[in-house]
Amino acid sequence: MAESIERIKTLILGSGPAGYTAAIYAARADLKPVIYTGMEPGGQLTTTTEVDNFPGYPEGIDGPTMMIQLQQQAERFGTEVRIGMATAVEFSDQVGGIHKVTIDDSKVVEAETVIISTGASAKYLNIPSEQRLRGGGVSACAVCDGFFYKGQEVAIVGGGDTAAEEASYLANICKKVTMLIRKGEMRASKAMQHRVNSLANIDIRYFTEVDEILGEQVVEGLRMVNNQTGEKEEIPITGFFVAIGHKPNTDIFKGQLEMDSTGYLITKGKSTKTTKPGVFASGDVQDKEYRQAVTAAGTGCMAALDAERYLATVETPEEVNS
Repeated sequence: MAESIERIKTLILGSGPAGYTAAIYAARADLKPVIYTGMEPGGQLTTTTEVDNFPGYPEGIDGPTMMIQLQQQAERFGTEVRIGMATAVEFSDQVGGIHKVTIDDSKVVEAETVIISTGASAKYLNIPSEQRLRGGGVSACAVCDGFFYKGQEVAIVGGGDTAAEEASYLANICKKVTMLIRKGEMRASKAMQHRVNSLANIDIRYFTEVDEILGEQVVEGLRMVNNQTGEKEEIPITGFFVAIGHKPNTDIFKGQLEMDSTGYLITKGKSTKTTKPGVFASGDVQDKEYRQAVTAAGTGCMAALDAERYLATVETPEEVNS
């Protein structure tokens, strides 16, 4: 049962690059944004040790520091950052309508506009050694982190298009790529399979799963097991990449907003507009193609601009503070 109600102009759900960039632009437009950080304040970048491909950092920067700086920049312009997670939503169908979002099952926020930046979570194998070595050689983004393993031997697990694409990317910069596929064939498209099979330094292991990632502080090797014979084998690697998919954090929006078959929010054309007026989506929650911090930040900017233009076209009720 909700205990209190508050009315604000712009509510932002999620605190990754998309959410904080939206907040920066929204605050500068005097939309008085309030961010709720979600269950992972700072988003996926807080689990990334080095960010080398975000413009403006010639020496690179570690992910947690970058997210702290983005938060500070958003707060400098007046954004209010709050710890909490949206647990229920009730979006209005009317232009100029008020949207209701419940935070932590206890507080109802009424918002004139909502920017959804809840992101997508990489799927992991959920074995202890994998969790222990995240940030120490285990990664869910080859494009983000592959550079650090240039000329080295790495492994990747997955058999879909994403795994094939990332294996091909790694093969161009790494000495050897061992690709683990738990079934007897790849799920990737024929074109992607041909690309992988054409690269001499990709060693494809079918019917193979991860038994353990070796190393205490950093990845030093991999023990894999053939799921048909039970035979185990150890190989030396310095990087381990998981490419078994992502899950958009959109469960609470089901039945409220249009999404594709895998749960990604659908936006209209080149905008961030969802199917409900005054509700916008930015970042990985609506992008399953690129999933980069810089593209997330770009759509965060777009969402704030879309929200500002939307508010300029509707007669909004007087703000109520409670």
